[in-house]
Amino acid sequence: MLTLEHDWVLLEPEVTVLAHLVPADHRWIVLSDGRVAVYGVCPPDGSQRCRIEHRLACSAQRLPDLWPWLTAMREENARRAARHDPGPGPEPPGGPPEVDFADAGQGRA
Repeated sequence: MLTLEHDWVLLEPEVTVLAHLVPADHRWIVLSDGRVAVYGVCPPDGSQRCRIEHRLACSAQRLPDLWPWLTAMREENARRAARHDPGPGPEPPGGPPEVDFADAGQGRA
């Protein structure tokens, strides 16, 4: 689709998403003349819908880092969990020890 700057952007076909679910610099709205523009209003109106670029929905593309602060938090949480991981614990008990009952119930003569 043609942008306000007369560039082209490939949007996901037939998909509109609630704008508050999409980071501001990835929200595209269709204008009355058919061109599209980034909808960077923060916070967006709760009922506003937007389009997203195909590269965000394409399974063949690597997903960009949409929220750098969240990515950093996830990485730190992974490091913290690795530091606090005690590793595998002792093996759980396997039940009672093996006992040979071969002569059980046989009386002595």
